[in-house]
Amino acid sequence: MTDRGPTSIYDFDPEWGEPVDARLSRPVMVIGLEGWVDAGMGASAAIVELLTTSPTTTVASFDTELLIDQRARRPIVRLEDGVTTELTWPAIRIVAGKDRVGADILYLTGPEPDFRWPTFIDAVIGLVGQLEVRTVVGLGAFPAPTPHTRPVRLATTVPPQSVELAGRVGTVHGTLEVPAGVQAALELSLGKAGIPAIGLWARVPHYVSAMPYPEASAALIEGLSAVTGAVLDSSSLRSAAQVSRHQVDELIGANPEHLEMVRRLEAALDSEEVAPPALDVDVPTGDEIAAELEQFLRGEGH
Repeated sequence: MTDRGPTSIYDFDPEWGEPVDARLSRPVMVIGLEGWVDAGMGASAAIVELLTTSPTTTVASFDTELLIDQRARRPIVRLEDGVTTELTWPAIRIVAGKDRVGADILYLTGPEPDFRWPTFIDAVIGLVGQLEVRTVVGLGAFPAPTPHTRPVRLATTVPPQSVELAGRVGTVHGTLEVPAGVQAALELSLGKAGIPAIGLWARVPHYVSAMPYPEASAALIEGLSAVTGAVLDSSSLRSAAQVSRHQVDELIGANPEHLEMVRRLEAALDSEEVAPPALDVDVPTGDEIAAELEQFLRGEGH
């Protein structure tokens, strides 16, 4: 394996004992970095589900001292009877796993870097090339004016070179300017490097976006399968989504104003309106419903 010199910000795990590309066959890479928008914990829960479906091995790690603001993302200390026994630092890693039929999948996990994005991106692009990654897929979720009574829809983001991937699971029409996460910067750089890349974004009902919404996670995993051909299982998340749906239904159904808002969101979606519906009556905001739902789930609404 090529020596990248003392200034490299990544280091292969010595457990491999041989070049890692000898163990992998045209893997997919999934980006699941924490710290950017993740409504309903859709992306983070999807990553956790994927990482528990097969054994994983660390392929590469990054020097987070160069990338992470330790005061913003503090390490976790372990105390046993007042004795400091362990300190766990934030870690950014690429780990290798497999889908249900044994195909290779890589996961880029950990906190989104606070510093040196261009250097980090260059390192990721180098690893993607060396590992012969065939497609890179980023996962995310954002709050949207959509009702919980409809299936979660996915939107996609792609660099110009990967436009053919965009229509497979859904897209957002029109021109938008929004703050970017490192995933967007990676997509553009991957496109310039000739590596197919796509971001999958679950649209989470805005009034449940502050709490776990497993249907979004299931939709992301199913979208990942649709885009890459990976054989993945979302059944446990679908089961959790049924429970979540019942809880939200019970709360919404008890309040006529909540029901009215959901009906209007349904009408807007059914008529394929892009903008949020114009409401001519006062209805509770998403924050108000979320607060009530949180109280309800704690058992205080009974």
